[in-house]
Amino acid sequence: MKRFFAVCLIAAVALAGAAASGAGEGGEDLSLQKVIDKGTFVLGLDDAFPPMGFRDESGEIVGFDIDTAREVCRRIGVELIPQPIDWNAKEQELATGNIDCIWNGFTMTPERERVMTFSEPYVKNAQVVVVRSDSPVETLEDLAGGEVGVQAGSSAQIAIDDTPGFKDSLKGVIEFKENLTALMDLEIGGVDAVVMDLLVANDNINRSGKDFRILDQTLTEEEYAIGFRKGDTALCNEVNRQLHAMAEDGTLAEIAVKWFGADITTIGK
Repeated sequence: MKRFFAVCLIAAVALAGAAASGAGEGGEDLSLQKVIDKGTFVLGLDDAFPPMGFRDESGEIVGFDIDTAREVCRRIGVELIPQPIDWNAKEQELATGNIDCIWNGFTMTPERERVMTFSEPYVKNAQVVVVRSDSPVETLEDLAGGEVGVQAGSSAQIAIDDTPGFKDSLKGVIEFKENLTALMDLEIGGVDAVVMDLLVANDNINRSGKDFRILDQTLTEEEYAIGFRKGDTALCNEVNRQLHAMAEDGTLAEIAVKWFGADITTIGK
């Protein structure tokens, strides 16, 4: 029932935001031209989602998605504006025109594809379970009766719901605003595990040196893509075109190596 209401809400927001799309009076798609005319491309993100998009020690928003988007914008001839948003309200931010896209380790799901226009996927990912290194948990079944943390509104939350029997076996699922907050709670024993993106989990463990480990068993395999307002095809196609050009000339690989240590991108492969 909860999933039904969530889908209805997303659909209603998409319909309400039709006026914010790039469609002209005759139905012409002006989404790209609008971005070019205003000279800015507003990227909505959770600014605590390393290595895709996050704030460094000086407070600047950095990350793989940010570097990639900035290069795309340079080639289009517009300025990138990274706009932090409440991740749990990302669909509303997009539909009402506050942002031009959601580009921040954003997972393609059937529900989202029904109400958004997506770019080609550019990175493969998975939803995984993070536990403390001294935890006896080795499988999803071992978490029966335990409490699991998750970022509210994330695809990890969807993965928990969609993994047969997993959610029902738990004592509870605790929602956090950010993955980093969930991991802090895991560190002090507030929850028994955190479900989150593999790329983000690996980055956090490597960067922080915290005593965590990732279970071998995954919940879902998935792909990251860029979400645009439904019907903003011209803007989406131009971003796709620039990503392909960056893949062909090696720029995308360079950015990937900088943030991941290897080229894990999938564009043009």
